[in-house]
Amino acid sequence: MLDHGVFFSERSGRVKSSIIRELLKLGNQPGIISLAGGLPDPDLFPIKEFKECMDEALTPVNGKIALQYGETAGYMPFRESMLELSKKDGIDNIDLDNLIITTASQQGISFISQVFIGKGDIIITEKPTYLSAIQSFTTFGAVFKCVNIDEHGAKIDELESILAKLKSEGKTPKFFYTIPTFQNPGGVCMSLERRKRVLELAKEYNFLIVEDNPYGDLRYSGEAVPCLKSLDRENERVIYLRTFSKILAPGNRLGWIVAPKPIIARINLMKQSSDLCSPVIIQMATDFYLKKDYLWPHIEEIREVYSVKCKTMIDAINKHFPKEVKTNVPEGGMFLWCVLPEYIDTQIMFKIAVEEQQVAYIPGSAFYPDGSGNNTLRLNFTKPTLEQIEEGIRRLGTLISEEVKKHG
Repeated sequence: MLDHGVFFSERSGRVKSSIIRELLKLGNQPGIISLAGGLPDPDLFPIKEFKECMDEALTPVNGKIALQYGETAGYMPFRESMLELSKKDGIDNIDLDNLIITTASQQGISFISQVFIGKGDIIITEKPTYLSAIQSFTTFGAVFKCVNIDEHGAKIDELESILAKLKSEGKTPKFFYTIPTFQNPGGVCMSLERRKRVLELAKEYNFLIVEDNPYGDLRYSGEAVPCLKSLDRENERVIYLRTFSKILAPGNRLGWIVAPKPIIARINLMKQSSDLCSPVIIQMATDFYLKKDYLWPHIEEIREVYSVKCKTMIDAINKHFPKEVKTNVPEGGMFLWCVLPEYIDTQIMFKIAVEEQQVAYIPGSAFYPDGSGNNTLRLNFTKPTLEQIEEGIRRLGTLISEEVKKHG
């Protein structure tokens, strides 16, 4: 038998399977209540409106453009719409050369890995942080330095300590990857004071900031906080990732990056060699969707529904989880983060949860670059129904209570 492994590159050996992708399969099994994946509610997809826009993209005139190859940077009318959409985030100091369309923000993360990370390069992330970002950065050989989070986001004192130590060793990180608004998986929102300090530190220690913002429009309470990119008035330090996956539909696979022009130019080259261009037909249909003013009423609708689901899950946790479990109360986003007693390993408990209680979650250790966080877990409230939330939390609460009693 031929050993194909001898032909694989060193980099390909660093690619690890995503536990989230594997666990999403559980949602299709009969009887399993999945509180695991970060999926939007499919009942809220604007199918009728988007079909109307797809039909318009496929008229005889438009179809000749929509079904053709497009510019690597994106379909021009759509890119212009992204400039306007960026203004709603307070980003008004850019032009078209600061923006590129991507096949959702995961491709943006991949391009950032390709452009900036070589084997052994240092990057800083929050701890915990987005699993698929960890995957991508690891694949390209990154060395992680991690900053813990609290209810106000990344702990800036820890960030400063890491930066000072690296400087004393003659080392400089390439970038700080952060999800400052409704962080995944922690659900927390970084304070304005901390955001300003992160920018100051980036200038002082000469590193870039990668701001991932998939959830910023999903705010249910509290006051909006300006994105880091809007505070970067010189447009030098922040690479800003956005996506339609959480505010329209993940299936359209559209996102965009706003960044300094030299960075966009380099990412453009990476995209040319990757997929040539994102599908023009999806860009055109989404552009029609925006121009018909369908987006913001839709966002208001999902905010209302998700707000109720979030409260339902919090109320159920307060009712069914033992007092030893600490749970955040987010102002937005898609997730609740739970910290269990240290003697409970949620990865071991996961198998019992699925087999005996028929409920699924994401073990928290998946979100830690160093593999810690064994006593944590993430819950999603946007995909399940209200009934599934109530019953799923009841089942999970029963299991956690049993685990607590074992050590009581």
